[in-house]
Amino acid sequence: MNTNAFALRHIGPREDDQNLMLKTLGVESLDQLIYETIPDDIRLENGLNLEAPMTEHEYLLHIHELSKKNKAYKTYIGLGYHPTILPAVIQRNILENPGWYTAYTPYQAEIAQGRLEALLNFQTMVIDLTGMEIANASLLDESTAAAEAMSLLFAVRERQQKKEGINKFFVSENILPQTLSLLQTRATPIGIELVVGNEETFDFSSGFFGALLQYPGKDGQVTDIKTFIAKANDAQIKVAVAADILSLIKLEAPGKFGADVVVGTTQRFGIPMGYGGPHAAFFATKTAYKRDLPGRIIGVTKDKNGNRALRMALQTREQHIKRDKATSNICTAQVLLAVMASMYAVYHGPKGLRFIADKVHNKASELANALTQLGYDQINTSYFDTIQIKTNAKKIKAIAKEKKVNLYYPNKKTVIISINETTSIRDINYLISVFAEAAKKDTITISAISKANNIIKSMQRTSDFLTLDVFNTYHSETELMRYIKSLERKDLALNHSMISLGSCTMKLNAASEMLPLSWFKWGNIHPFAPLKQAKGYLTILKELENQLTEITGFAATSLQPNSGAQGEFAGLMVIKAYHESRGDHHRNICLIPSSAHGTNPASAVMAGMKVIVTKSTAEGNIDVDDLREKAELHKDNLSALMVTYPSTHGVYESAIKEITQIIHDNGGQVYMDGANMNAQVGLTNPGNIGADVCHLNLHKTFAIPHGGGGPGVGPICVAKQLVPFLPGNPIIKTGGEKAITAISAAPFGSALACLISYGYIKMLGAEGLTASTKIAILNANYIKHRLEGSFDTLYSGERGRAAHEMIVDCRPFKAHGIEVTDIAKRLMDYGFHAPTVSFPVAGTLMIEPTESESKAEIDRFCDAMISIKKEIDSASKDDDNNVLKNAPHTLDMITSDEWYLPYSRETAAFPLEYVRDNKFWPSVRRVDDAYGDRNLICSCIPIEAYAEA
Repeated sequence: MNTNAFALRHIGPREDDQNLMLKTLGVESLDQLIYETIPDDIRLENGLNLEAPMTEHEYLLHIHELSKKNKAYKTYIGLGYHPTILPAVIQRNILENPGWYTAYTPYQAEIAQGRLEALLNFQTMVIDLTGMEIANASLLDESTAAAEAMSLLFAVRERQQKKEGINKFFVSENILPQTLSLLQTRATPIGIELVVGNEETFDFSSGFFGALLQYPGKDGQVTDIKTFIAKANDAQIKVAVAADILSLIKLEAPGKFGADVVVGTTQRFGIPMGYGGPHAAFFATKTAYKRDLPGRIIGVTKDKNGNRALRMALQTREQHIKRDKATSNICTAQVLLAVMASMYAVYHGPKGLRFIADKVHNKASELANALTQLGYDQINTSYFDTIQIKTNAKKIKAIAKEKKVNLYYPNKKTVIISINETTSIRDINYLISVFAEAAKKDTITISAISKANNIIKSMQRTSDFLTLDVFNTYHSETELMRYIKSLERKDLALNHSMISLGSCTMKLNAASEMLPLSWFKWGNIHPFAPLKQAKGYLTILKELENQLTEITGFAATSLQPNSGAQGEFAGLMVIKAYHESRGDHHRNICLIPSSAHGTNPASAVMAGMKVIVTKSTAEGNIDVDDLREKAELHKDNLSALMVTYPSTHGVYESAIKEITQIIHDNGGQVYMDGANMNAQVGLTNPGNIGADVCHLNLHKTFAIPHGGGGPGVGPICVAKQLVPFLPGNPIIKTGGEKAITAISAAPFGSALACLISYGYIKMLGAEGLTASTKIAILNANYIKHRLEGSFDTLYSGERGRAAHEMIVDCRPFKAHGIEVTDIAKRLMDYGFHAPTVSFPVAGTLMIEPTESESKAEIDRFCDAMISIKKEIDSASKDDDNNVLKNAPHTLDMITSDEWYLPYSRETAAFPLEYVRDNKFWPSVRRVDDAYGDRNLICSCIPIEAYAEA
């Protein structure tokens, strides 16, 4: 056994097992299986042109050497990113813990109660600090959250405003520059007119539907948002506030002033800067807007026994339900980062957070006083952590650079300094020395930090926050460690068993890929630091772009989109820019197959396109005749086709090249959704099938962990003609020569997470990547074969093979009174997370094993499914008191003194022998979603209040 080969560790089935599986399938070799699975005309003629694979040991040495190229200067740039202190107890027990980072989105609530509780804590924290009524479980970054706020306020305009076509949105000139760029990207396609100006001179009578303020502003000034909001409310203008979460410890909550939406980032709550992300944004609003609130919401409900339980609430808002009627395409969150930020609040509590905020404010004030004594003009009259100095910026910059200090220089006459949690007295004195040298004066030495209050009285916080027990209990490391562990035990993750979710690719997230995320020189680089300080990052990001470009067969890549949905939107906006560059401003029709993921039509609408749905055949393929008819009908206005390959039905459609040619013949471009790219790598690619742009889910194909529902990364790869339009950034130059405005806040999106995919490709190499694709196909077809006779596969390829996933039909079981949900819940008793339920076809399960699962684990899963089929056969439509309808079974049920069910406790809890060896206990019985939506509670509340609800 070659112990140096990473592929050997990543790929689950051993060689002997592979041979047994191939024999079971009746093929002589893996190559024969691939021949029977993938159409001949799309197969690559040559292998991937990538460097030879590294061993894990070689890779870790390599990534360590690259980290030395990053220069972690003392950084006071601000602009929404700050150095932080991540408590070691959170780093070790969450960030570095596969029990947290390998879990899936909590759609199966009964086995996700720990994560759901942590997210409920997050929402409570956000609601308390913002003073709003409801919050979601995080968004991608502050700038995209602000854009979502604009879209929400546009959607909830007053009836008269809609009738009059009022479409102006005011943006304070003190907004973060990256946020303004993203607002510009989002506003134009949906018909919003942005007006940027000074809020103090804003005319409230000139036909605006909404406004966005920065609190504090990008220059650190705390303005009187209370007066602005009051005047706006009188003029029927709704107001969103982008707020610094740490400042809200000392500044009054915008909700107290009547704000309609409050957004921001929780990066300051212990999350490393990571050259731009990933970080968890927050979004809070009024309950009246709950149906338009983007992202996921965690709510309180009850289980079958009436006990308190948590689950994702109001799921009818999501894209797979509303599709092109959705107000947002966001289908994910930043769960892992939100959990970390919430634990930061739990660990420090309100008293600890006040101490941190006071420390930051006092040091900023001490620095301001010292610089004033040196003769500098500090012009902020009310501030939290950021001071603004009018001086010769060039002179300061030269000295600061020499002393390895990063400040923000918005113009030639201004220097802005943002103090943070890590800033010490020594750091303050070092900063003073920079300015003293520039002034050619003796420095001033601070020996102690005095209490200060440089916040305008009307903006000072008087309201309480984080008063509940969870934020006032776990302040020792021992207690927090145990609390985190207690929640972890309630969640099923990949460290327990396989998660066979179709379209979601829950593969191994190798430890060697994850380790560098904790290293100082990767975590502590500001996204707007000078490029010379980020040479390690730039080396990796450029090589990752090249790797992905080679894998997809395209010409260039942008890593900026920080989720799959963002990648979809980015790809369509690049197509839009391409058409417009050719004078084809009228091309706005987007063809989308009926089987597409719900984010596809939502993204198209966000990009200003009109969605035309094309039919699918009985075999689950695109109806080529219907597609051709609609492409020709709309040829004068055709912009794009959005297609997933292999199809969402788990089939390699043989007509894919004909399909892409039809679109090109009628003037359109082809966007390929990369959700199933792990069935292409090394065997075919989007460029080869005729696509023009694709997004890639790095959190699927390229091994970034799902993190319980995020982070995701969704870069786009494009053909030659689209390269000039790749997205830019207002501060750091990125993108093409004719770059569209920003898609995400940071120049390279979630750069820290990109290290994982870089390592995945680096250690697998061309052969390992190709082998991974082949084994994923082998594992899927092995499951298909083993389940034959118990479950019917809905769609297969022309030679009877599945792709990397398959859809099994559970609708016939309704004759026994059994729904697909019952199977999903019963799988929990066997120790498994359910496959994807009722997508893309209602009443089905979509199963995807990935290449990482061993034959033994796959056999356990198949044994469980076959056992469940026998239970289905024994069920009766007239008697629903059976083992499936009562699933899942909790420890409380099994250990109860009373047992009235018509089957044994052993059948309920230990249906197969292997379950005894590693039993996972669901912590609640089946949850009542409808009750939770009727009685919406989205924050931690005292138990008495829950009882009243």
